[in-house]
Amino acid sequence: MTELRSPYRTLLETFLNYLTLERNFSANTRESYLNDLSRYLLRLQESHVDPAAAAPDEIRQFVGELHEIGLEASSVARNISAIRSFHKFLVTERLAAQNPSENIHQPKLARYLPSVLCVEDMMRLLEAPLRRHPPGKFLVRDKAMLEFLYATGVRVSELTGISMQNLYLDDGFVRVLGKGTKERLVPIGQSAASWVKRYQEELRPQLSGPESLDVLFLNSRGGRLSRMAAWSMVREYAVLAGIEKAISPHTFRHSFATHLLEGGADLRAVQEMLGHSSIIATQIYTHIDRSFIKEVHRTFHPRG
Repeated sequence: MTELRSPYRTLLETFLNYLTLERNFSANTRESYLNDLSRYLLRLQESHVDPAAAAPDEIRQFVGELHEIGLEASSVARNISAIRSFHKFLVTERLAAQNPSENIHQPKLARYLPSVLCVEDMMRLLEAPLRRHPPGKFLVRDKAMLEFLYATGVRVSELTGISMQNLYLDDGFVRVLGKGTKERLVPIGQSAASWVKRYQEELRPQLSGPESLDVLFLNSRGGRLSRMAAWSMVREYAVLAGIEKAISPHTFRHSFATHLLEGGADLRAVQEMLGHSSIIATQIYTHIDRSFIKEVHRTFHPRG
């Protein structure tokens, strides 16, 4: 994970010292603030935004990213609370003139659905790693990850946690450990399988280190790739592919289900592949284009 640079790190350390010395917060609470605010400040650092000059839109965009990487509403609310406390502290200490978090609302319990890409846009996104010049060291890994996301419809946490022992590429399946440690077998197409094999053979041995264990997708230090790193990678290739929609790894999951249903797949089969315990969740999750619904009605209804 990218490290915070000064002045971001200095501001965070000053705030954490305030929590410890003046607010008498526990070590666990301090650690929670450290984790949540490190992620937020890294996002500002990547965008070259001074925390003292951050705008409400920057915070809203960050909160949206938290939803897209699959954080629970309670975790998002905790992040917002930490951000509010941090910016209030900056104003109180006269390190900032305004508090941009004052009107940032806590998340509702409604389900947040990402954008869905049409098939043509998805194909462009999958080819984006091959269009980068120069290609870069991680081309094979990034291409394998994008193909894996679209081929299996896994959540980003499932992607970053997938182990090599759960790959059955010659048989066309992967074993996915989902929510609540529930396992499921998901088909994987030939294109994704071939890129994963190529990554295993060409690049992973170079990245592997003592902390790699059996994790499939590794970062430059040989550790498990973070969810935020996967999010950043997807965003980078979306820009390269000329896709203007705001997308995330979850967009692959949503597009995976939508494209299967539009192609005539059975809803129960899609439910099984997504790992939903209820068919209702699948019905809510998937977004079927109205034109497809009209076409189904016209084709199959006796009076269509």
